[in-house]
Amino acid sequence: MDYSIRIGGEAGQGIQTVGGSLARVFAREGYHVFTHQDYMSRIRGGHNYYQVRVSHDTVTASRDRLDIILAMDRATIENHRPFLNKGGLIIYDADTVGKTFEGDEFLHVPLEKLAVENGGDKIMANAVAVGAVLGVLDLPVDPFVRILKETLKKKGEEVIHGNEAAARAGAVFVQGFADRLGCFRLKPSGREARMLIDGASAIGLGALLSGCKFYSAYPMTPSTGIMNFLAGMAERHGLIVEQAEDEIAAINMALGASYAGVRAMTGTSGGGFALMQEGLSLAGMTETPIVIAEMQRPGPATGLPTRTEQADLLFIVHGGHGEFPRVVFTPGTPEQAFYLTHKAFELAEKYQIPVFIQGDQYLGDCEWTLEGLDLNRMVLTDHRVRGRALKNLPSYKRYTHTGTGVSPLAIPGSSRHLVVVDSDEHDEDGHIIEDAETRSRMMEKRLFRKWPLIRNEISPPTTYGHDNPEVVLVGYGSTYGVMKEAVDQLGRRTSVAMLHFSEVYPLPPEAGFHYMNFLQKAGTTICIENNATGQFARLLRAETGFVFSGHINRYDGRPFTVESLLEKVHDYTG
Repeated sequence: MDYSIRIGGEAGQGIQTVGGSLARVFAREGYHVFTHQDYMSRIRGGHNYYQVRVSHDTVTASRDRLDIILAMDRATIENHRPFLNKGGLIIYDADTVGKTFEGDEFLHVPLEKLAVENGGDKIMANAVAVGAVLGVLDLPVDPFVRILKETLKKKGEEVIHGNEAAARAGAVFVQGFADRLGCFRLKPSGREARMLIDGASAIGLGALLSGCKFYSAYPMTPSTGIMNFLAGMAERHGLIVEQAEDEIAAINMALGASYAGVRAMTGTSGGGFALMQEGLSLAGMTETPIVIAEMQRPGPATGLPTRTEQADLLFIVHGGHGEFPRVVFTPGTPEQAFYLTHKAFELAEKYQIPVFIQGDQYLGDCEWTLEGLDLNRMVLTDHRVRGRALKNLPSYKRYTHTGTGVSPLAIPGSSRHLVVVDSDEHDEDGHIIEDAETRSRMMEKRLFRKWPLIRNEISPPTTYGHDNPEVVLVGYGSTYGVMKEAVDQLGRRTSVAMLHFSEVYPLPPEAGFHYMNFLQKAGTTICIENNATGQFARLLRAETGFVFSGHINRYDGRPFTVESLLEKVHDYTG
């Protein structure tokens, strides 16, 4: 059993409310869930949809083919009816869309009428819609009622009861068509409730549990979800979340907080990161730890604010003026995002460098079900010199030359020692210099001594599929899930595997896994990217000399679906 449900309508019609509620119900009932959204950059109007995939088996990507369409407007029927599977169902309110449709696939449900009659207000039509879908799938409404009680608690019992009555009315109405809907029965999962989380929340949760105490950002889609999550947790966990006036201020605030002794983070998208360049180089020169979440959307300029793309990789790798080390992580799932955010904070503090968590709109907004997260892996190490350890030092030099290039990092004002940093080139004490010899020694300390140690911290890419494949699909970041499902389907007729990089810069060493040998032995290697120029393929070629035999690029602002990727792969594999 594997159903794809698409809820479509205009912005302001509660599309996200309906889709999100269904996803939560399915997750709590123990099913595997994957969701993604397609929405326009406007508050009202336009055409949006929210897609929920629910299955007894693990699902990691969206499909084009649909089983149920919930149409909140006529455009949804016109736009998405061609994607409906044979035997599929379109639920709609003829009064709302202004037309009655004929055909076995159509089921008219008077959403607004049932909302008024049972809930007392047509605004509760969304609750009727959720109840109707649950009724079609023969699922109980009670789990949704429990969600209503949690989310509407502040609005009072009357509102809760109204929505409950509306939802139950929707379920009862569709049950009158039981004979027609028998094929949609969703068998019980037999499993406990699963965790449901999106990428942005996973990054926020990872930051929170990594000891982040300061987050500054200017709201910019699609990074705002991280700030919203952390703001919601701030009071309870002693976290400061600052909405800065722009991205220049945001990164400099975070650097100031880090200098003052706390773990700090900022977040933005490509346009905002363009403004952070001088601040990034400031972190490189002063060796101030900072974590930066860069969530991509299509550019250049304002581009498509609510769509997805992977076109900032080389911008991040080469951002900032001058030469200094940085690390770039590109998680492919919320689970990876959670753990890699923790690793980002640890490496930033350990090596006193900027570390990036790079995602995109697709990763940030998509929800996945997980079995849970292992909090025992969230081990915090304080790499700063504090308290008695600092006081007992006979002398303190911020930029002392060491074998590792990592100098003691103290907190200003916490001891008799003077803590000095400078954005100009400086000596071991932190004072400005001009001579060539000191400059060369400081570059060696900051860059060449740290770099080999940093590279050894980078984990190898993930493999999935055949051990000795003829075809290898390669990607990074948010292409993980769709590549995994493509491998499952292609593996029925050929030997295929995927290689997914979630830690891309520096490239991982090959001591543990000879991934370049793995690629070189394959007959066909295809690099899959959501950008026009194959940026990861170019990075791999620049660093290793390896050239892929094929490239699949999508750059229309939409993510790959299982069908769209398989179609392109077939062009190479026959």
